[in-house]
Amino acid sequence: MRLPKKGSLAREVPIIIVAALIVSIVVKTFLVHFFFVPSGSMQNTLQIGDRIAVNKFAAMFSDIRRGEVVVFKDPDNWLGAAPAPTGSRITQDLKSTLVDIGVLPDPATQYLVKRVIGVGGDTVVCCDVKGHLVVDGVSINEPYIYAGNTPSDSKFSASVPKGYIWVMGDHRGASADSRFHTDDVHKGMVPLGDVVGRAEFIVWPFSHISFLSVGHDLSRIPVKK
Repeated sequence: MRLPKKGSLAREVPIIIVAALIVSIVVKTFLVHFFFVPSGSMQNTLQIGDRIAVNKFAAMFSDIRRGEVVVFKDPDNWLGAAPAPTGSRITQDLKSTLVDIGVLPDPATQYLVKRVIGVGGDTVVCCDVKGHLVVDGVSINEPYIYAGNTPSDSKFSASVPKGYIWVMGDHRGASADSRFHTDDVHKGMVPLGDVVGRAEFIVWPFSHISFLSVGHDLSRIPVKK
């Protein structure tokens, strides 16, 4: 067996690191991205501080479906201005590197995570005599709603155009979702082009690791062609 030449390891390590970075960037761009949950609008499905893995492939090559939890870009200033960078130049450079390899989301773009209640062609109404949301005439049961919350404290009727989705947080009493943005340019809808992907599972902390469930009542309603 031929022994490696002296210094060959020193040459190979940078190549390995660069290759790993390239693979990470490709994965981030086309397959999976990781996001930090900053608020309680999706409790108790997601807790503040949870880190979730988002399947970007799903958004590019399959339909976004009712009941799924999705991450999307702020469609029309729902979150206000992005926070200014903080920390030293070294800290900012480190954060920029982590953004590039997919460990951190891009701070220049605001993101939200909500559950899809209506897709293109749907009519979503609050509420029926039992206090449930009604999607295309079907009353839906929502076991994921935060304990003590109602499906919605405000009444509404929304017709979702093709190419858009209507989203709501599971913690309905603490979620400024589609209901609260009906006066924006998209009338509270989220363009499918702003959807980053489907949130598949919680990866951190270890005590919260789990796959995210889909709202079964919502997923069983036929989609209008």
